[in-house]
Amino acid sequence: MTKTKIILLVLISIFTASQKIKAQDWPNLEKYKSANEKLESPKSDENRVVFMGNSITESWPQTFFHGKPYVNRGISGQTTPQMLLRFRQDVINLQPKVVLILAGTNDIAKNTGPITLEEIRDNILSMVELARANNITPVVCSVLPAYDYPWREEKLQPNIKIPKLNGMLKSMAANQKVPYLDYFSEMADDRNGLPKELTTDEVHLTPKGYAILGKMAEAQIAKVLKR
Repeated sequence: MTKTKIILLVLISIFTASQKIKAQDWPNLEKYKSANEKLESPKSDENRVVFMGNSITESWPQTFFHGKPYVNRGISGQTTPQMLLRFRQDVINLQPKVVLILAGTNDIAKNTGPITLEEIRDNILSMVELARANNITPVVCSVLPAYDYPWREEKLQPNIKIPKLNGMLKSMAANQKVPYLDYFSEMADDRNGLPKELTTDEVHLTPKGYAILGKMAEAQIAKVLKR
């Protein structure tokens, strides 16, 4: 094979790879695009609330949302940079009064690659700032306890990193003067993980786990709206 042909093949390979990258919907904007278009603007007296998050949010039993002005915008497996990219489409454009942001565990699990706790905090801070700039009250939710990630062979020590991240999120929320919803303290066992009755796999929740989340979320929403 001549040198010219080798160079040509390399260029074709690079071009093909770049086209595939361009074709990726990395933040998954398509998932809720149609649902967002069908969702009517809230009425003046409607207290719309958007739940932004990952699989914990997406898997929330739909019975919790029935008959309420709540909108579920969770996407399984997502990390904070992905959520930040879709925040305008899936939160701001829906014109809610409140958004609950529950994110960070998939970042620690390295679902989209290495990231520091500070970078996770800053991505959530950016969502907070976007919400406030658009007259939406953001509620910063603590990351739920996780002793380990069953889908990762590497020991990532979420039981150590999550409490550290939550401390940073709590401080950030205080500095921004926005509510902080502390799920972790209510749900953690002595390992900084989830008790067996609350989880199916050390990360995802049982109906009993969601009952705790729902009660705490509704209390926080009521408190915010009362202001």
